[in-house]
Amino acid sequence: MKDLINNIKIFYKFIFIRKYVFVLFMLATTVSIIASFIPPYFFKLFIESIEAKHFESLTGILFGFLGVLFIGLIFSNLKYFLGDIVSVDASIALRTYIFKYVQDLDFAFHANKSTGSLISAFKRGDNAFFRLFEKVHMQAWEIIIGFILMIVLFLRLDPRILGIFIVSFVITLIVTRYLAVYNVKTREEFNEWEDKISGIITDNLINYETVKLFAKENWEMDRLKNTFIKWKYYIWRHFWTYRMIDFSVGTLVNIGIFMVLLLSLNLISKGLITTGDFVLIISFIGMFFPKLFDLIYGFRDISIGYADIQKYFGILSYPIQIKDPENPIHKEIVRGEINFDNVSFSYKESKKNAISGIDLTIRESQSVALVGRSGSGKTTLIKLLMRFYDVDKGGITIDGTNINDFTKSNLRSFMGVVPQEPILFNETIGYNIGYGKEKTSHDEIEAAAKLANIHEFIEGLPKKYETAVGERGIKLSGGQKQRLAIARMILSDPDIIIFDEATSQLDSENERLIQEAFWRVARDKTTIIIAHRLSTAMRADKIVVFEKGKISEIGSHLFLLSKKNSLYKHFWDLQTSVE
Repeated sequence: MKDLINNIKIFYKFIFIRKYVFVLFMLATTVSIIASFIPPYFFKLFIESIEAKHFESLTGILFGFLGVLFIGLIFSNLKYFLGDIVSVDASIALRTYIFKYVQDLDFAFHANKSTGSLISAFKRGDNAFFRLFEKVHMQAWEIIIGFILMIVLFLRLDPRILGIFIVSFVITLIVTRYLAVYNVKTREEFNEWEDKISGIITDNLINYETVKLFAKENWEMDRLKNTFIKWKYYIWRHFWTYRMIDFSVGTLVNIGIFMVLLLSLNLISKGLITTGDFVLIISFIGMFFPKLFDLIYGFRDISIGYADIQKYFGILSYPIQIKDPENPIHKEIVRGEINFDNVSFSYKESKKNAISGIDLTIRESQSVALVGRSGSGKTTLIKLLMRFYDVDKGGITIDGTNINDFTKSNLRSFMGVVPQEPILFNETIGYNIGYGKEKTSHDEIEAAAKLANIHEFIEGLPKKYETAVGERGIKLSGGQKQRLAIARMILSDPDIIIFDEATSQLDSENERLIQEAFWRVARDKTTIIIAHRLSTAMRADKIVVFEKGKISEIGSHLFLLSKKNSLYKHFWDLQTSVE
């Protein structure tokens, strides 16, 4: 119940963005519904005037009937027009809000999310929003207004007709509620497997190169087919609830109509109601019960829509762990002096510290290389500096200001990152380089590309800077992607450069080009290098060697090589002996 109330609050929070238009929409809908239920009353007047041979009144009744039809037509179109304004604006605001919330969620959420499942939640949720808006405010409201009008009508004619109608109506709603709850449950179960199917397909499309490299097409097909076995079970389980609703509600509605008509025929035979009254009852029931039956079908859509929108809104239930301060300090630039003071941190899924007791000072414009085995804590330290996670113990400052006092966006704006595996947008080369700066010219993009040693390559392409790189930059080689990422970083003009060097898998020429481009830009910047190849680390002002989450040794390249039993010397000897 708590989740239901919360979801309703979220739903109407966005609808009420256009609250005055929504009020007008509900008024227009109400007038339109009342106008649609009035015609049976005119049928009664026609019959009674004809029976009484008051033919002179038929023209007036006919014009009144025509007037009601036109009023219904005008307000029916008006309700759809106003409803579209409310629902479209609400949908845009909701999607934008959830999209921003997903962006604000922590690194841990994105590291564990299923892209396919998340896309499905967005797509189904937005469709459900429109569906629920229409079913609740048009179809359900129509039944409520019709029910009130029928109470007034039947109470005037004979309370027994009203009694039969109410009993039939209430029993139908009770049965529908039970079946709708079961329908929602089966829909949620089916959605889980639908998301798994979507996840497999999305994962396959993103990693299609790996699939082809290992000739796993048939294996992937079998994986999808095996998942479809469970998917089929749950979709049939869900479909069966529809048949239950059809038969149960159809039977109850038919019995209700039969009982009302049986009593009405008995009343007219005894002269207790007129022929006009009987026509009114038949016409009203003929209009109302089909609408009720449509609403029952609508409940299926509402149940489906609620199940879908519950998962959509459920995204908002994920807590943001790494929060911005209430009164942040804002800076446009920093000098770049970084201090790690007794920093310790462990991942939630791990029982031991990823890093422990790190004390490290990086001076302004100093280049520092972080060296160590995989999993020794180098990357974790950078994630803490960028506040992808918060430290468990100690503190990190930039120019003497604790990084927790900046907003995450402001903090990261000081830093330009070249990741180990640059991910590019499925856009042009120019777009991907220009992404580093909000407003940029082609000349600036070209200048950055020249500094990154990639301009000549781009100029050799048929479409030059308008060349599409493909999804995740698949059309470019590893070295080309990394140089493009360096150009993007150059354009952002950061105060602190973070370079997760990954040149070990590149040829010597690409490695030289990347290192030349990098050191050309890093000359006057505070620079942190996660060094995989020590040929990059040797040029740093200071080398920090990590071992099991702690700093093992610090010094220059020559100093560390001169140390007896130096871990850095051990790494150096391994790499140089291989080369």
